[in-house]
Amino acid sequence: MTRDTDLERTRLTVEARANSLLNGQPQFTLVEAAERLAVEPRIVRRFWTAMGFPAIEDEENDRIFTGFDIEMMRRHFDKLSAGQLDATTLNSLVLAQGHMADRLALWQHEALVEFAQTTFEIDDIAARYWVIDHIDDYLQLLEDQMRYVWRRHMAAFLRRSDLELRRRGPEKDTPDLMPLQRAVGFIDLVAFTSKSRELGSDQLVTFIRDFEFTCREIITENGARLVKTLGDAVIFIADDVKIGAKVVTELVHQLGRIEGMLPVRASLLWGRVVSSFGDIFGPTVNLASRLVDIADEGTILIDRATYTALGDAGRSTYMVLPYGQQELGGTGKVEIFELKRFR
Repeated sequence: MTRDTDLERTRLTVEARANSLLNGQPQFTLVEAAERLAVEPRIVRRFWTAMGFPAIEDEENDRIFTGFDIEMMRRHFDKLSAGQLDATTLNSLVLAQGHMADRLALWQHEALVEFAQTTFEIDDIAARYWVIDHIDDYLQLLEDQMRYVWRRHMAAFLRRSDLELRRRGPEKDTPDLMPLQRAVGFIDLVAFTSKSRELGSDQLVTFIRDFEFTCREIITENGARLVKTLGDAVIFIADDVKIGAKVVTELVHQLGRIEGMLPVRASLLWGRVVSSFGDIFGPTVNLASRLVDIADEGTILIDRATYTALGDAGRSTYMVLPYGQQELGGTGKVEIFELKRFR
């Protein structure tokens, strides 16, 4: 069998898998999809790009959409017609789904590639062909898993939201006040750029995986939540400053015990934030970022407000040492302390 024949067989296999996922072959152009949905083409165009896909070059002739696409878009647009969503909110929801689904599909695919490599002792290219040939064996599990985990997280979020609202009670609506009070933690690998140059691709993946998996495990086990990973850094939040302190000190301790792991530095800030687009923003986040940048390796920096919020109970568990005052860009002069856990 020639290489060209192999490539054609793979292409046909991929198309069969894709058509199965989309419940049929693409048969509608963007213009035709808009006509069937009784909306302007720009509405379909915005929905498509919000999901994370590139602009369609020829909207009148390129057949991109299946009947499944039409049905799913109709369900979304029906919410607009019923007044249950406005265009801005719908776009935000689709952006969120598209962003997370893109990352999830990539993660799942790479996990299966790694599984094939280690299980069958094959190289990267062969492992990727194996995933193409065997993805049908996993699709139902992956789809069911996504639905199950999402339901669990939404249920947990609703409970946390209810608990926080009852704890806060009625308060005056102040537009300039960030709505959420959180502990914001940053963990940063020291000298990661130079380290990454020394590692091969497999070693780099293993190194990052050890760092991120350790962080995820400690953060979630202790009641905090991961906001995002940045390769050489992790950002988390906690609803309680003492939980935040427990997490950040445990992270520094446990990461320091991993053989070959780079030194880390960290910061923890208690203050108000705003949450949007799956991320957090505000002066508290900015200051936490500034503090981790100036921290020495192995240290955790906090500010006066966080020191005060820890209270006597927190200070009986942690040692807080003066770190001096520093002028930080965009934040002014800040009184800084180093946080350590009593052993």
